[in-house]
Amino acid sequence: MSGLKRIKKALVSVYCKDGLEAVARNLYKNGVSFISTGGTKAFIESLGIPCKDVENITGYPSILGGRVKTLHPKVFGGILSRRENAEDAAQLSEFGIEEIDLVIVDLYPFAETLASGASEEDIIEKIDIGGIALIRAAAKNYRDVLVVASDAQYSPLLHILEKKGAETTLEDRHWFAKEAFAVSSGYDSSIFAYFDKGETSALRISVDNAMTLRYGENPHQSARYFGAFEKMFDRLHGKDISYNNLLDIDSATSLIDEFEETTFAILKHNNACGIASRATVAEAWKAALAGDPVSAFGGILVTNAAIDREAAEEINKIFFEVIIAPDYDADALDVLMQKKNRIILIRKKTISPTLQYRSLLNGVLVQDRDLSTENVTEMHVVTEAVPDAREMDDLVFANKVVKHSKSNAITLVKGKQLYASGIGQTSRVDALKQAIEKASVFGFDLNGAVMASDAFFPFPDCVEMADKAGIKAIVQPGGSVNDQLSIDYCNKHTITMVKTGVRHFRH
Repeated sequence: MSGLKRIKKALVSVYCKDGLEAVARNLYKNGVSFISTGGTKAFIESLGIPCKDVENITGYPSILGGRVKTLHPKVFGGILSRRENAEDAAQLSEFGIEEIDLVIVDLYPFAETLASGASEEDIIEKIDIGGIALIRAAAKNYRDVLVVASDAQYSPLLHILEKKGAETTLEDRHWFAKEAFAVSSGYDSSIFAYFDKGETSALRISVDNAMTLRYGENPHQSARYFGAFEKMFDRLHGKDISYNNLLDIDSATSLIDEFEETTFAILKHNNACGIASRATVAEAWKAALAGDPVSAFGGILVTNAAIDREAAEEINKIFFEVIIAPDYDADALDVLMQKKNRIILIRKKTISPTLQYRSLLNGVLVQDRDLSTENVTEMHVVTEAVPDAREMDDLVFANKVVKHSKSNAITLVKGKQLYASGIGQTSRVDALKQAIEKASVFGFDLNGAVMASDAFFPFPDCVEMADKAGIKAIVQPGGSVNDQLSIDYCNKHTITMVKTGVRHFRH
């Protein structure tokens, strides 16, 4: 193995002592001596291990309220010296600087302090200076020095110590240096975001917890997911989650969050093929499934209510990939777990990000997430006919669904049940034709149904088509120079129309 180096002296300065005892004892057992400061030095000595104070090496005490402790040539010279460089060795000898072979440091908890709602003064004080400098110095000199930049790396360090003693290879030190720069870059990204105050003046994204997926969108594409999936979901059962599963799960949870009533939705390729609100989960499931029982095969299921055995027995009758709910009755899980590959998720209460990112060309698009949801008060009647209470409820429902459908999109709804949708079409006319035909295929009577459009009608042709299909209430954002033509048609044929003023394109 190449570049074998022995650890003789370690500088240890950590904020959190969890896990440090095993590391310190193992190093000491292998003949490593220690340098440290303050609380870390006291902790090491409490283990019965001798530890030299940094102050005795630098000749300076900790000053400025602890802001300056290790920032000294006798510390950084010992870390940064190139062991096989004669001039470096001569200068170490000249200035009485001892080599440091291992640096174990963690950083002040900046992100945690920020999340706690602390004062600006406390937040600023948690911007680490000495620790980040020690990490960068040791990682830069990885050919000679081993750096451990967080307690997450104690386990691989202990593995090396138990396997090789206090000796590391170049490959070992390179890996730890890589991990150290991941820590420092993530730390600096958090600090930048704090000072940027949401302006997105520059894009700095740092995400750990990479999950390697079976493949990407297609089998010939490799893929990884970066994020803390386990903070949003408990996976109770099933196979590994795929790239396409993740896309659908994101779409499913975004859609279901629009509803407060007990609602069930079925999604395929990021679009709802069935959704309904009902008094019980079982009733909502049956109504959602009726919207398109063909597309539901292999779909992603999501609800905002706990699933009981009655609902589970109905759901169990079809093949699906993923089911998401806030909870499950024990006997419901007995039913749903009968198929080993089904992915069963419990959704936790979390706050979703407010920004969305998409890579394209040679850059990244960043936009605010579409968080606008128009309810009755945001729906302005523009026709002589006024929607009744039932129609208004359905217009709100249909508008929520069309918001989460791929443009150009039309949704047809009756009784808080999606009858049909036309999605991803290059013209709004084609989207409506698709929806009307689909409703007919599944035996739905559109008389009394409502229609929602994700964008304005440039001409009254869609309104005329909807009228002939039996639809008598329409919601759209408006904004076309020809809005009045559609309104005039509605007035002539006693159709109600409301405008929201908010477009919901989704590409």
